[in-house]
Amino acid sequence: MRFDEYRNHDALGLAALVRGGEVTPGELLDAATQRADLVAPQLNAIVRRMDDQARARAAEELTGPFAGVPFLLKDLGQDHRGVPTSGGSRSLAEVPATEHATVVQRWLDAGVVVFGKTNTPEFGAKAVTEPALFGPSRNPWDTRRSPGGSSGGSAAAVAAGIVPVAGASDGGGSIRIPAACCGLVGLKPGRGLVPMGPVRGEAMHGAATNGVVSRTVRDTAAMLDVLAGGEPGGPYVPSVPPETFHSQVGADPGRLRIGLCTASSINASPHPEALASVDSAGRALEELGHHVEILEAQPVDDLALARDFLTSWFAYLAWTVESTRRRTGCRDRDFETDTRIVAALGRSQSSVDYLAAVMRRDDYARELTAFFSDYDLLMTPGLADLPPLVGALDTPPWAARSAEALLATRTAPLLRHSGFAESIINDNLSWVPYTQLANLTGRPAMSLPLHWTPEGLPMGVQFVAPLGGESRLLRIAGQLEQVLPWADRQPGAIDGVGNAASRM
Repeated sequence: MRFDEYRNHDALGLAALVRGGEVTPGELLDAATQRADLVAPQLNAIVRRMDDQARARAAEELTGPFAGVPFLLKDLGQDHRGVPTSGGSRSLAEVPATEHATVVQRWLDAGVVVFGKTNTPEFGAKAVTEPALFGPSRNPWDTRRSPGGSSGGSAAAVAAGIVPVAGASDGGGSIRIPAACCGLVGLKPGRGLVPMGPVRGEAMHGAATNGVVSRTVRDTAAMLDVLAGGEPGGPYVPSVPPETFHSQVGADPGRLRIGLCTASSINASPHPEALASVDSAGRALEELGHHVEILEAQPVDDLALARDFLTSWFAYLAWTVESTRRRTGCRDRDFETDTRIVAALGRSQSSVDYLAAVMRRDDYARELTAFFSDYDLLMTPGLADLPPLVGALDTPPWAARSAEALLATRTAPLLRHSGFAESIINDNLSWVPYTQLANLTGRPAMSLPLHWTPEGLPMGVQFVAPLGGESRLLRIAGQLEQVLPWADRQPGAIDGVGNAASRM
């Protein structure tokens, strides 16, 4: 199967070819691996290949809605038995998983052929994908730039046409940010809808969840049908609608009231292209008959929310480092300096401060619920700035040396009083200030590729829905996909066309 034929179909389309006998899973796997081999030096999207397992699986009798479709797992939390899940960290790079994660088992039951794992920052801790262990992933639309994070390797692989859909996860925007950077569909399901087991009932008090990045709304919807639903060891029995999520694509969303907000206390001056992304999307929505109202401020205090998000994240990363040490016996040198300093900050926080940050999530949820009494959806830019250049967010060498000295003398907690957390907000969240709200409140949110810059860079648009609003998001996404189609766009940077070119 030629690449142009392979790339012309989404995952459901490829599965239909397999069912119809027009192509075999092995032929699809050939197309995927050949494309992966071709673009690997430019993108560094896949960090672990599983070709032997994939060949054996492609020869089996596969069933399910995605039978025979090549697939990639994110190398964080998506365990495949017998294969290491590194989390982008040297500390776990050679530790094989003892069982499948629940979502991985559900993907396998749906018939996918897993042939690799994708790049992610260490423990998913950054919005760019540049781990010291594997090196940076690059954006297929402009290889000087990041594909975002933490599901950056998956997003780069899908945008480059290696696979039509890939595993992703989201604890603060890690599905939606890479989708926005790479011109893809990225849906973060609401809290508890998709399981995190079997090892853990939930992650980050339910703020984190699994999902996919894809090129089409229907693939995202059908994948949610595969993943949604509780598990015996889980903390919830989630409410799953009687109709399939796939059936919502193309269904009439009705006339929706949409609040459009670009304001942010974290970034007072979003990039003009971020503003243009929601402006053009807003016009399209009004032409479709929806009511779009411009808001002067976010429904919640997003700077306070960012501080609480980081308080929780610092503690979570400290726990991750300590639990990894106990599990593997690894040493400090097996973790990146940035990870170690943030973990030290997490350990320096009081339990009262940590719990206060977690408990304030209820306040944010109530404020957002009040907003949804007047509006059906919240619309924001997906990004407040262009995808950053690779390396632009690296810790400066002098700061890294200072951090190492503090760690060596066990005085790193002093950074807690130095404004270090504020610098993280300014340096790392200022270009992605819109996504954490949906995580801390547990609401579903989706990024859609509705805008490209004059240079050909995608800039996604985010929609946030009330609890149980996944179907609403998929209906509006299907409607927008019809009037602002994107699936046929292909990045030219990896095919010699330029740094940020697109082809139709």
